[in-house]
Amino acid sequence: MSQPRDVVALAYGDREGIVETTHFGALVVCAADGRLLASAGNPLSMQYWRSASKTIQALSVITSGAADRFELTERELAQCCASHSGSEMHIETVLGILDKLGMDEAYLQCGVHPPGDATERARLATAGEKPGPRHNNCSGKHAGMLASCLALGADPATYLELTHPVQRLITEHLCLMSNAREADLHFGHDGCGAPTAAQTLQAQALAWARLARPNGLPDDLAAAVERIAAAMYVAPELLSSVGSYSARLIEAGGGDIICKGGAAGLFCMAVRNQGLGIAFKIADGSGETHAVIALATLARLGIDLPDELTDELAQSPITNCHGRVVGHLQPADFRLEMMA
Repeated sequence: MSQPRDVVALAYGDREGIVETTHFGALVVCAADGRLLASAGNPLSMQYWRSASKTIQALSVITSGAADRFELTERELAQCCASHSGSEMHIETVLGILDKLGMDEAYLQCGVHPPGDATERARLATAGEKPGPRHNNCSGKHAGMLASCLALGADPATYLELTHPVQRLITEHLCLMSNAREADLHFGHDGCGAPTAAQTLQAQALAWARLARPNGLPDDLAAAVERIAAAMYVAPELLSSVGSYSARLIEAGGGDIICKGGAAGLFCMAVRNQGLGIAFKIADGSGETHAVIALATLARLGIDLPDELTDELAQSPITNCHGRVVGHLQPADFRLEMMA
């Protein structure tokens, strides 16, 4: 068998009849038992998880005992998985978690950036206020890490260190989910300061397959997977923003599909009723083609979604400053290499 090319064309953008951009990447489909089912591009390319690992990081909130000790709701567990837009509902949910911990946002070590939500940005400007750590898209993840700190009796001042008990527990879970040794992981720092691991795209797809079907995992971890998947379905709007393509995909899946994107072009999905994990990475780091590639992949795997969703998102419109549609982002005619 020949060595696969590292990347293939996964999507393109046309502008009034001319292909203007081509987005290359790699895509992998795995089964929960570890089998590589299909790929396009090199499944062994190393990729940082970035925010696509937040669903796995949030498992520690449950296995540490924090979720039960602090009576976290499904909505609050979903917020722990989020890359949110800093809207009022996101901020209220993050602050609600911290209140249960007896903490305030000063304990968050995620750093500060302006909220993505336009309404909250306008409110801050009108009030003459500056954004705080609560507005950071990762503040829910960090609130979850602080909850785990308290449940484990660990120092909340150092929770971002790779040797901290919370990060050790997250690393243990990541290895179990992806059937990897810690030596197989390469660690860097995420935008929020937390450790982020790099693994092969195949390992990432396997981890998401085990989010779909946690058979064979330790009982406490398997139970945590089920709780996190349920929380993501209950409150998909907390994961990013109301009406986002990922929230709509989770809603359309009726509980059978969960998904999460990461910075620099990574996107992962779990198809729970089929025990499948899907991971793809856009080589140029763009996330604008995630929706069309995700839908095209599900269609090629024979996974049905409502027509209204596929009709709307199968082509993502490109508009100009006048609101006129001048082109579309569309999936390329990539071929999934199916494995025996």
